[in-house]
Amino acid sequence: MNTKNIEKIESQTFRRLISHLQSRTDVQNIEIMNLAGFCRNCLYKWMHEAASDSNEDLSIEEAQKHVYGMPYEDWKKKFQK
Repeated sequence: MNTKNIEKIESQTFRRLISHLQSRTDVQNIEIMNLAGFCRNCLYKWMHEAASDSNEDLSIEEAQKHVYGMPYEDWKKKFQK
């Protein structure tokens, strides 16, 4: 399989992971971190770092909104236990 197809599949997989995490608001970051070694916070930080490495303009806040599906402060107020 060529690199372009792999990247397309990786992109689709990442979007599905983000969608899944957005729908599972009952699962807290600490629970994910304890089991998987990463959480939603890791994902938005990795997105921000990848954008920076590619000279793209993606702020921390924009990355948080992408991963959480809303501004991070709103998510904390609504779903954090």
